[in-house]
Amino acid sequence: MRVLGVALAAVALVGAAPAEPPIVRVRLDTSAGPITLAIDYRHAPKTAANFLRYVDDGRLDGTDFYRASRKAGHPDLGFVQGGIGTDARRKLDLLPLEPTSKTGLRHVSGAISMARYADPSSGSANFSLLVGPSPNLDAKPGSPGYAVFGHVASGMDVVKRMLAMPTSPGGDEEMKGQMLVHPVTIVHAVRLDGTPKPTGRPKVWIMFKNL
Repeated sequence: MRVLGVALAAVALVGAAPAEPPIVRVRLDTSAGPITLAIDYRHAPKTAANFLRYVDDGRLDGTDFYRASRKAGHPDLGFVQGGIGTDARRKLDLLPLEPTSKTGLRHVSGAISMARYADPSSGSANFSLLVGPSPNLDAKPGSPGYAVFGHVASGMDVVKRMLAMPTSPGGDEEMKGQMLVHPVTIVHAVRLDGTPKPTGRPKVWIMFKNL
């Protein structure tokens, strides 16, 4: 019976999906140059898994970096934001917040942070790349903050160039004056580590790309 139990356990292991590496690198080929992200699956597994689903499905291909938020008095500091924007055709399930108070990650320079609406559980696939630290975005008493889920491994020169690009005076509410005049296209996003796990959901944005 012991031999049978070992054999069954071995079969179960063979059939199990491979675990993600603790850090999964993702390369963004953009119209401004390549950026490699180190997605922190160990400390922020839910947010990382959500982002990788968008990558593995190709849902980020053809989207943009559309926002450059520069700090007043320090135009070389701030963040750039990109992703699916408001394209509901690319959106998967909304993501519950994985706060920095639980992950131990912080909004340091080079951090990748998941964007969201006022509802903490409203993340999708819009994300920010920080130039300079922004501790005000970390969780603290009275504020859930935002979810850090990795850092820029290479290509910070590209991120800084995007931050310096011209912005238009338009935009809604906190984005006013921060929308890039010429958005930077994410031509292709691909993971460099682990095994892709596409969701298998319909790629509606391709089926109806001319609408």
